[in-house]
Amino acid sequence: MDEGRSAMEYRELGSSRLRVSCLGIGLAEIGFTLSESQADEAGRVLNAALDSGINFLDTAGCYSISEELIGQTVSSRRDEFILASKTGHMSHGCRGDSWSYECVLASIERSLRRMRTDHVDLMQLHSCELDVLERGDAIRALEDARAKGLTRFVGYSGDNEAVVWAAKSGFFDVIQTSFNVTDQGARRELLGAVEEKDLGLIAKRPIANGVWGRETDPDPYGNGYASEYFRRQLAMRGDGSLPAEPDDPILASLGFTLAHGEVTVAIVGSRNPEHVRSNVALLEALPVPDEFVEAAHSRFDELGVDWRQLT
Repeated sequence: MDEGRSAMEYRELGSSRLRVSCLGIGLAEIGFTLSESQADEAGRVLNAALDSGINFLDTAGCYSISEELIGQTVSSRRDEFILASKTGHMSHGCRGDSWSYECVLASIERSLRRMRTDHVDLMQLHSCELDVLERGDAIRALEDARAKGLTRFVGYSGDNEAVVWAAKSGFFDVIQTSFNVTDQGARRELLGAVEEKDLGLIAKRPIANGVWGRETDPDPYGNGYASEYFRRQLAMRGDGSLPAEPDDPILASLGFTLAHGEVTVAIVGSRNPEHVRSNVALLEALPVPDEFVEAAHSRFDELGVDWRQLT
């Protein structure tokens, strides 16, 4: 067993009891930045993740060719990983309402074909608004997909009022939401609901796009959420580091997220196999000091009263 695999911790994904690595890999980046002719590059990333002990892969039907790249590169290792995807958008060519019963089912069936599998372990509604959840068609389609064996468990990926509703609704096994040192809105109500309902919790953006400790804005034109995360970390850090903050900013960020027992798995995206391995190696330095986590809580609570989760 290699060093990366020995560093990995495995946790139960809520009441599903699926055992997942505490570090997963998010596959939006390879879907949006690679072409089908670069499948070998995608394969190196995914195989490096699996070989390092990561067994949780998270993708979505709207992440360009991400699902195709999974099917082309690691479908032969299907029994080695927990596969999660997301559904609901019209990216699969369905006409009409993105969140209709018909479109949700068609999206799921298309995802399975693309990934060359007959089922996923987790299918999630992908960031639909609260009114879509309350209407119920998308949830009903997800439940029927589970009844047909297309997915073992069902989840919701989203933020703010919608994710709190989803967590409390009793319909879902797993919740995915934004949670990191600069985006702690989930602490206000969601984490308590997750614990009460015995839900698995997937933390997306756990390292806040790598902005912690940076002095320059990684997104100066403000085209994405990284610029807001950067603004928040400047405010939180003030004139310097937080008490007991680890020297490595990625370790500080990832360690903060995983310090919360409600979080089952944190998903980090990359198209670089070495980055994947280095992230796994960081797990050997966990946990981060409680003093740092508590200081980050205090700074966020003081400064972020109006900071909503970024969708």
